[in-house]
Amino acid sequence: MASSVHAYVRGNTGNFYRWLAEMPAARLVPPGPAIWICGDCHLGNLGPLADSERNIDFQIRDLDQTVIGNPALDLIRLGLSLETAARSSDLPGVTTARMLEAMIRGYGQAMHPHDDGEASPEPDVVRTVRKRASARGWRHLAMERIGDEEPSLPLGKRFWALSTEERHAITALFEDEEIRERALDLAKAGRKARLRVVDAAYWKKGCSSLGHLRFAVLLGIRRKGDRQEYLALVDIKEALPSVAPVAKSATMPSDPGERVVAGAMALSPNLGDRMIATHLLGRPVVLRELAPQDLKLEVGQFSRGEAVEAGAYLAYVVGRAHARQLDAAGRQALAECFGRDRAGKTEAPSWLWRTVVDLAGAHEIGYLEHCRRYARLS
Repeated sequence: MASSVHAYVRGNTGNFYRWLAEMPAARLVPPGPAIWICGDCHLGNLGPLADSERNIDFQIRDLDQTVIGNPALDLIRLGLSLETAARSSDLPGVTTARMLEAMIRGYGQAMHPHDDGEASPEPDVVRTVRKRASARGWRHLAMERIGDEEPSLPLGKRFWALSTEERHAITALFEDEEIRERALDLAKAGRKARLRVVDAAYWKKGCSSLGHLRFAVLLGIRRKGDRQEYLALVDIKEALPSVAPVAKSATMPSDPGERVVAGAMALSPNLGDRMIATHLLGRPVVLRELAPQDLKLEVGQFSRGEAVEAGAYLAYVVGRAHARQLDAAGRQALAECFGRDRAGKTEAPSWLWRTVVDLAGAHEIGYLEHCRRYARLS
């Protein structure tokens, strides 16, 4: 998080909502309908995702914070993420203004997909990562995640040894008939296939995993009649309560894992179809098979044109996730609600501009204070 203000924004969801609630600009945010939202809709949480048939679509790829809430919050968080990415690319403030304008345009296209002809065109950075995703197979996933094609998880910086209790619990989990059958269904291996835990380890995935359950599990699956076993990599992640504001009228699963899967099914069906909510060691967890085609949208440097195109396209992706939960009248009402209060035909509405600008200032201060504390410790 000390590496850049952009990284700080990505890892600072709790302060994002606390600071937003304390700002006068929060009063400008339109209410929006109570639907499933991502809750942590930053740049790195969007990317290509494979469905169970390995067809690829660009969707929201992390639903840890998903709740039924105000969809405007997803746009504000995405806008702030794009603003800090533009700053990290040394782009002028004019580019941020045009990015936010483009976001509203792209989001509106998602609400009315047939009114404006084609959807927002994919920017080069999106086209590149989609092309990479299409060309990937197990070898790429294995080399990237575990550093080897051999059927083991190498202990070291990323993977840590399990306790005896943890290893026994993971083995028992995949011996459970319901979990086993669901896992085999996802693998399209048939109920009579053989499934075994080849290896497992604690998976250190950034600071957010520390103190919580996070395991990588290498499964071996052999279909009936096959001589060769093929491998699957499963991510087991503890499901925690969300910090995103929940709509007062919302009715959601009380179990955090079931909430995450329900939100994923609504927002990102490619992901939701490959997730299982259960419990491990007395805690709620979500199981997800990692597909080689699942990639983050990593942006090193934006050009001015790319930044504006990315704003339009990524808001379009988020808009599609919201729109699939609404009927035609609901989509029309949401587009009109979010598009109000614009000084010109293209200018971003004041609620989006004001909240993003104020949050950018708060995060800049928070980032520098974070760096100061980090420097004392390093």
